[in-house]
Amino acid sequence: MTGRLESQLQNLTMEEKIELLSGADFWTTKKNERIGLSAFMMTDGPNGLRKQTVTSDHLGMNASMPATCFPMGCALACSWDPGLAEQIGEALAGECREAEVDILLGPGVNLKRSPLGGRNFEYFSEDPYLTAQMAIGYINGVQKNGVGVSLKHFAANNQETERLVSDSIVDERTLRELYLACFESVVKETDPWTVMCSYNKLNGIYTSEHEWLLKKILKDEWQYDGVVISDWGAVNEKSDSVKNGLDLEMPGNRGSSDQLLLEAYKAGTVSTEAVDEAAARVLRLGDRILQARAAKARKKRSAAERKEWPEHHELARKAAADCMVLLKNEGSVLPLIPGEKTAVFGELACDVRFQGSGSSKVNPYHVESPLEEMKKYNPSLLYAKGYELGGSTEDREEELLREAELAASICEKAVVFAGYPERAEYEGEDKVSLSLPENQLTLIRRLSSIHPAVIVVLCNGAPVEMPFRKDAEGILEMYLAGEAAGGAAADILYGAVNPSGRLAETFPKKLEDTPSWLNFPGMQKKTHYAEGLFVGYRYYDKKTIEPLYPFGYGLSYTDFAYSNLSVKAARDTAEVQLEIQNTGRLAGAEVVQIYVRKQGTEIPRPEKELKGFQKVHLAPGEKKKLTFTLPREAFRYYDTDLRKWQVEPGEYEIQAASSSRDIHLRSRITLEGDKRPETIYDKNSTLAEISKNPEGKATLEKWMTHCARQGYPIFTEEPEFIQNAYETTPLRWLIMLSGGCFTEEMMQDILKKSNRQS
Repeated sequence: MTGRLESQLQNLTMEEKIELLSGADFWTTKKNERIGLSAFMMTDGPNGLRKQTVTSDHLGMNASMPATCFPMGCALACSWDPGLAEQIGEALAGECREAEVDILLGPGVNLKRSPLGGRNFEYFSEDPYLTAQMAIGYINGVQKNGVGVSLKHFAANNQETERLVSDSIVDERTLRELYLACFESVVKETDPWTVMCSYNKLNGIYTSEHEWLLKKILKDEWQYDGVVISDWGAVNEKSDSVKNGLDLEMPGNRGSSDQLLLEAYKAGTVSTEAVDEAAARVLRLGDRILQARAAKARKKRSAAERKEWPEHHELARKAAADCMVLLKNEGSVLPLIPGEKTAVFGELACDVRFQGSGSSKVNPYHVESPLEEMKKYNPSLLYAKGYELGGSTEDREEELLREAELAASICEKAVVFAGYPERAEYEGEDKVSLSLPENQLTLIRRLSSIHPAVIVVLCNGAPVEMPFRKDAEGILEMYLAGEAAGGAAADILYGAVNPSGRLAETFPKKLEDTPSWLNFPGMQKKTHYAEGLFVGYRYYDKKTIEPLYPFGYGLSYTDFAYSNLSVKAARDTAEVQLEIQNTGRLAGAEVVQIYVRKQGTEIPRPEKELKGFQKVHLAPGEKKKLTFTLPREAFRYYDTDLRKWQVEPGEYEIQAASSSRDIHLRSRITLEGDKRPETIYDKNSTLAEISKNPEGKATLEKWMTHCARQGYPIFTEEPEFIQNAYETTPLRWLIMLSGGCFTEEMMQDILKKSNRQS
């Protein structure tokens, strides 16, 4: 702490310090004019500025000022482009500065444990590495432009069902390698101004008062020096939260929690040190905000300029196009040709879904309609509604279907816009199905039965089941791609933009295939993360389940070739090089993915894990050499016995891929790894464990041979039986199995020799 901040802290009374630890109102903190501390404003993100203009609320119900609506996290992650996320962050910071907002509440980096998660549209991926890299880009873009972020929701907040009271039961290794990994590298690399705790309990304790989570991990182990704030209303017990690492409670509550904390302090249950620690962090944040305001002076624009941000809308359209994923293109049905007779179907073609509902809901300047944008390429487009998002009577539904069939019968291509209505995906409630509305499925089925070139364009916030997959010739996944989603879809459908998005999550064939199917969303306010490490593609790989579309998958209008993979290993690190070439006739971008697989592992591990990626743009025929540096973190696992990160010695396979299931090149390296502590053998060590020790094995074999010669063979000669027995039999059992021929003295001799060598 600087001398100035230390002086400020010392000049505050205990009552004044406590006042700093809760908000002044819904969106702002308290000021203290006596020491020169200004109030600062926070407001929702993360895909756009949601500054409310009249009445405040946390669920997106009330009006907010106009702002650019960028692609939601579910879409942005499919760009696999942290640089794009950084550009969006820069744009968001500009809008925040003009609106006099100091902290944007985002990004959300919670993993997509289940595709049913009601808030999945806000989050990036099922993979912690991809999630972290996208978040790092986003945060760097925002914070280097004088606005802070709030990294959320810390931690294991992966469902909306009973989200205010649910208890996430997660083992430490799974927490460390998946659910905390999303946060760890982001905290260490970007120093977010604030970290927001979640609503839920973690292993029985609310995260707002979780000492292990907030103090031991975040503040001590990761050396985080920013402010830990509560999600709005997440504080369970004010005194416990301050004691255990929470700094700022939001929103304000007219001083009621301040009084509770003051009473706890006077009773001796909260220390001066705990209050000082939290107050010092709030003061440091206030100083950081003042410096940022001075460095990035807010320039007031004219009324005309304030009407909208045209350059941000252009960025939103570019970003949306970079995010969209081409899933199927049978017979090169896409791109469309402007002159061919094409019909468009679906209410979503006119009233496109481009964002989720809840605290992230933005009031956009300008929303592009897919149909109107497609007409700019082909003014003679036909249109038939085909279905109504709100549902219809049976007669009305049949009328719409017949109109659609008539239009399809006189066109060369049929483009159906399908997806969830807004009420199906929103903050506060999880989904119960991955099925699209039945009236949309009926439309696709009816058109596919009479037309050979049906193209389905999806706008949704999470994976959907696709019973039409075999019937449709083309499938384009838009996700929720922001205010310019309509124009971006038209650009891709007509080939002005070559699709380069890749899935950031696995699409299952059916809901029952998903990793958490038996444990989501839990029962009796408890959710057991029984699938452990095996989330997303890690699960599908381990179970050898064929997904509908794998993690990392996406098509292009051109082709790419991988070659010349080389891997050089150093001390628990590796440098990977390969060449990638555009072998097609169009310029395009490929996402080269690097996975790491441990060969012959002795611990439960995923089959492979994403540890690097690059999005590379190539002209036709162009070839580039790519280099990836894999640090120690790419090979480590968390050892819960030793309570530290370890690199397992041995052989690793490095895979260069275009998805988790499309591996193009492989190479193996050997790493020295970390030496485990010497094994201490005892009478409950199995024979297989003893046999890994050369002297122990020799001594064991000597005494077993002795018993056999005495007429007491311990095992039969059947190889399979012997192998199983060795794996499961503890040393002490030999006394019983030999009828006492194998003695206590023999067992102690084996243990003495084994432990001497280990």
